[in-house]
Order: sequence, then C-alpha cells, then structure tokens
Amino acid sequence: MKRIRRDHKVRNFHQAKWDEPVIFELHRPGERGVVPPGTEAAVAAEVGSAEDNIPASMWRRTVPALPEIGQAKVLRHYLRLSQETLGSDMNVEIGQGTCTMKYIPRINEMLIRNPRMTELHPLQDVDSVQGMLEIFHNLDLAMREISGMDAFSFQPSSGTQALLAMASIVRAYHDSRGEGEQRDEIITTIFSHPSQAATAAVKGYKIITLHPDEDGFPDLEKLKNVVSERTAGFVVANPEDTGIYNHRIREFTDVVHEAGGVCYYDQANANGLLGITRAKEAGFDMCFFNLHKTFAAPHMCGGPATGALGVTEELKNFMPGPLVDKEDDGRYILRDQTEVSIGKVRSFHGVAQTVLRSYAWIMSLGPDGLKDVAQVAVLNNNYLYHKIVQIRGASAPYVQGRRLEQVRYSWKQLTDETGVTTEDITRRMCDFGLHYWTSHHPYIVPQPFTLEPTESYSKEDLDEYIHALEHISNEAYTQPDIVKSAPHNSTVHGNDESSLDDPKQWCITWRAYLKKTQPELQ
Repeated sequence: MKRIRRDHKVRNFHQAKWDEPVIFELHRPGERGVVPPGTEAAVAAEVGSAEDNIPASMWRRTVPALPEIGQAKVLRHYLRLSQETLGSDMNVEIGQGTCTMKYIPRINEMLIRNPRMTELHPLQDVDSVQGMLEIFHNLDLAMREISGMDAFSFQPSSGTQALLAMASIVRAYHDSRGEGEQRDEIITTIFSHPSQAATAAVKGYKIITLHPDEDGFPDLEKLKNVVSERTAGFVVANPEDTGIYNHRIREFTDVVHEAGGVCYYDQANANGLLGITRAKEAGFDMCFFNLHKTFAAPHMCGGPATGALGVTEELKNFMPGPLVDKEDDGRYILRDQTEVSIGKVRSFHGVAQTVLRSYAWIMSLGPDGLKDVAQVAVLNNNYLYHKIVQIRGASAPYVQGRRLEQVRYSWKQLTDETGVTTEDITRRMCDFGLHYWTSHHPYIVPQPFTLEPTESYSKEDLDEYIHALEHISNEAYTQPDIVKSAPHNSTVHGNDESSLDDPKQWCITWRAYLKKTQPELQ
C-alpha cells in the first residue's frame, strides 16, 4: 500500500460521530450488568439481616432512579463517548491556555489504583493510614521548599476554593487584630484570574482592580494611589494571564505591607517558575498551587482537584484543619484546628489521589528536574510566541519579547481585515483535531486566544499547531466562509449559546432535565 506523502503538518482529521443517547435513556427495566448471588441460608442465620442494623431515618423513601443496563451496553456507551472527546491524551493540547494541560505519567495513575490506596477511608484511625499521612507531610515539606512558605494545607479542592480560603484567612487575621471592620478592600489586577475578585467579594470585600500600563504590567503608581488604612489585602497572579512576568512584584507587596495589608499569590499556574523564583522572596504572605496544573495531576473534568494552600508562620493558626504533623517518635497525626482557624473548606483533609500523584511527580524529578520543567516550558512558549507573531493577522499586545509560560495573543488585525473572529477560529481548529481557548471575559485583549505549551510538547508538536493556525489564517484571507461556517469535521456543526446566561435553561442533572422538560412526570 502506497503511503500518502504529507507536505504539511495539518492533519486530515474527522471527529468520530455516534448518535449516542445519555445513559439514562439507555435504561431498560430489569436489565442487569451484574447479578450477585443470594445470601446463603447459614450465613443469614448467623449474621441476620443488614437492613435491621440501619436506622429508619437513613432509609430512602424511594428507590434511586439509576439506569439499569447490561455490561456490553455500558462498555459501548463509554467507548463511544471517548471517541467523541478531545483531550491531552488524544491531541496537542497547548490551546488550553492558563490551564496547563500537560502529560500525566501513567505510572502515577497506576499508583492511585493500587488497592492499598483505593481502599483507604478518610475516617480510618490515623494509626492505620500512617503511609498516606507521611505522603501528605512530605508533600507539605516539598511545597515549602518550592514556595518559601512555612506550612501547607491540601484541603481546598480547587484553585478557586484555595482563593476563597485565603480571602477567609485575610478576614480572620484582621478580625484578630480588631481591624476587620476597618479593612474592607481587596486590590487585584484586571489580568489576574476572575476568581480572585469573585472569592474576595464573597467574603464581603470591596474590589479595587488595577489596570495595566502601556507595556501590560500592573501599574505601581495606581497601586500607591489606592492603598490605605482600608486595604485588607492584595491578590495577584504573576505572571498574569498575558504571560507577562512583573519583575517589580516585590515593590508591590512592600507597598501593601506598609499599609497594613496581607499579600496573597495566585500560583495556580507556576509552570514557568519552579526552581527559579518563590513566593517568599516576592514578599507574599500566602500562595497556592493547583496540583492539577503545575504538578501533573489531571483536571478530571473539574474535579477532584487540589489547590495547595501555603502560608507564612504568622498566618499558620488561621489555616483550615486538620493538618498533618510528625511527632518526635516518627508517628504522623492529624492536628486539630486552632480557635482562630477559618474552619474546614471541604470535608476531611484533601483529595489523597491527587496528593499522591503530585508527590510521585515531584519525587521522580527532584529539584533539578523541577527547574528543567520551568525552563523547557518557557523555551517552548517563546518558540511558539516567535512563530505566531509572524502569522498574518496575529499579534501579541503589550511589551514585546517578555513572556513566560504562556501568551494571550490577538486576532484583531485578522478580524478587521477579514471579518473572521477568534470564535470562528476556535471552531475551525476542531476540524484539525486541535483546541484553543480565547480568554476570560471581558475581552481586554481584542479577539484573544491564549496558548500554553508547557514542557510536555516537542518542537514537532508545536509546529503542527503553528501550521494549523497558519492554514486557518490563509483561509480567512482567501476563503473566509470556510472558517465562518466551521466546524466541518466535528460531531456538532454549530452551537446555540443563547442559554448560557439563562439559569432557567440549565440542566445540570438528568433529574433537573426531567423537571424542566417533563414536569408531568414529577
């Protein structure tokens, strides 16, 4: 069979398409995947009925409405769904800018599936889980070295929950000093993650947002103008979502500290910083890392994740508990919350599987390997940056030549000249088995797209992505309708997004769908 020569790197891709119903629609009453054997009479006579040991208050009034499906049908269903999905195991996933979609070592996935891990329960006596507590403790120590902080909690189950915990610590700290009512403002920046402002607002703070100077850096003079005796804290990402690293960050934290505020650092994405710079030297009192970004644990469709929260000694007593401590005799314990603790931010003390994955990743790399991760991520990003700004219609606003682990680019010129928008290009990229992200709203950078190559991808991978963007740019200038009518090779050829801003049309669960579409059945 003659092999067809590929003259360019744009793949001839077509998404698999199955007319696959949701699993509840596959339900057939009485159909079973497994039929367990009945209890032997001798066993039942000895132990009695399990139902007799369950309090009446714990019994359901109705049987749960779970789908009844045979094994083969379940297998086909999920394999078909997997064929209709793109992700970091299927394609070059550098287009999920700010989310750090990198390769997850499969040996670490094997670790978390070990029965000694899967059979653990968070309510076990601490003496029966000393190994897992040791891993929590050792990861805490590693995170201290990476950040310069003095203690870590792995209880927050996301970056946003870690931000909420830090805003809660800011409030608890000022309350303990009798300044809680006075200090009612949190300062952030427009290019930091929206969750920073949102979580501070949830805690009742007024949000002051700094906009960038002409080069894209947060404006230090504007910060000096807004700090006051009302300043509770300053929260920022560095680099921000533009990929621009603020080399004057210590001046910002010094200004806030002089006003009596607390500085906390969004390091959800620290992919370009490992082994190079730390939160402590930048003057921060708290920081968090997303283990499901920088430290090679999967996002898992939004969870379970971990926002590893670190604080200085001064704020340690305000942390959520319990924390893992090591006794002088080498035994590990769960130290209870202090009286001034913000309390638990989720059940128990963290997602053990995510902690194990990240611990294994750090231990396999060591300090030199972690620094290599950052250096290769920055190298990959700057190669991508150099190539993309040469594509017709593309640009990277603000200071040139100063980017770290990602870049927020713009198609403004291409849109002005062809009418093709960044949303059009999002859909056209699907036709090549690729994905890219635009940016958080509002679109401060016009017609944005944000890319982050991480350390996982080779030059050939990056070139494939670059060629796809070049190909689409050429289409926009020569045959724009091809781009505007995309996707052509996907399972969906157009999305009606009008319902996204209307909660009345949201159906998060099958039960919610039935209530809204078939109320007579309820």
